[in-house]
Amino acid sequence: MDLSYILNELGEDRDAYFQAIAPPIVQTSNFAFTTVEAMRQRFQDEMGGYIYSRGLNPTVDILRKKLAALDGAEDALVFNNGAAATFAGVLANVKQGDHIISVDHPYSWTRHLFDRILPRFGVTTTYVDGKDPAKVEAAIRPNTTFIYLESPTSWYLELQDLRAISELARPRGIITLIDNTYATGLYQRPIELGIDIVMQTATKYISGHSDTLGGVLTGTEDMMRRIFLSEYMCVGSGIQPFNAWLLLRGLRTLPARLERIQRTTDTIWKYLRQHPKVESVIYPFDPAYPQYALAKQQMGAAPGLLSFYVTHRRAEEIEAFCDGLKHFKMAVSWGGHESLLIPKLATMPREAFDAENRDHRMIRIYVGLEDADYLIRDLERL
Repeated sequence: MDLSYILNELGEDRDAYFQAIAPPIVQTSNFAFTTVEAMRQRFQDEMGGYIYSRGLNPTVDILRKKLAALDGAEDALVFNNGAAATFAGVLANVKQGDHIISVDHPYSWTRHLFDRILPRFGVTTTYVDGKDPAKVEAAIRPNTTFIYLESPTSWYLELQDLRAISELARPRGIITLIDNTYATGLYQRPIELGIDIVMQTATKYISGHSDTLGGVLTGTEDMMRRIFLSEYMCVGSGIQPFNAWLLLRGLRTLPARLERIQRTTDTIWKYLRQHPKVESVIYPFDPAYPQYALAKQQMGAAPGLLSFYVTHRRAEEIEAFCDGLKHFKMAVSWGGHESLLIPKLATMPREAFDAENRDHRMIRIYVGLEDADYLIRDLERL
């Protein structure tokens, strides 16, 4: 299916809404029926049509079709944010007494789910170095039912060999879920590599404008139905029509934005590598990156996000650099039009800073749509 068709035509029945180029926002809480029998049939299959916008909605359905097609999946569900999507994808596939394997350094609220919420229901988690499939295999127990992946991870940009891990999991009946937010379906195709569920935080690249939240799960129709009929409907974490419309707007320009971000990122990481105050750079498409061969094998590009270690030995020096930024905004998240930066030391008490711990000297940046020279003027202050 052509990318241009997916972004501009798929799911859009313009005959039904006056040939409008932009789809309508169907801002309604519920839907009426003309007969009792029609209502009865919808109650019997709530995923088969419209009854109440906590479930399905026409604006959201346009987005679902596009996101599923972008991932090469059968179906998709869209949530209010990425954490809600991960929560639903995990909860729908584990039960009391089950064991989960997760990569080291997952997203903080995913770790909260594994460490604080699931143990209350008898579900345990083992963290492994996901860079080595053998370590994933060694962690498998008789009650392992789920493997959680992030490739690349958002701070350390660590990769997992998705095909190798899926080949470990599927014969054992273990469900795999990956956070594919970094690469998106344009640059990484986890379902084609055997992964069962793909999650993206649509807040980031899919939106592209830093003005809405969203999360998406893609997978088989059966898997999406399982999640829809349990966590999606019970928790009520589905996206609202207006937010879905904003994500549809963002999708229109997704390839163009990512291409520009990729070109600028290529300039920025090369600049940082030669900067005298930069100890090292973490970027998957840097030939010096330890997993460079795997990155080139399973990713089409590495847009936007990279980390680096500074040589500064005092917290005050790092903070002075960050506080004095003119063009990089100091903020969490990424994927929008503006470039962002976050120092690792902002995530810890000031007194905990230890210069000997290189992670405390880590800075993560996201490269947005600004010109490379404009951003480098900020980085020159290091």
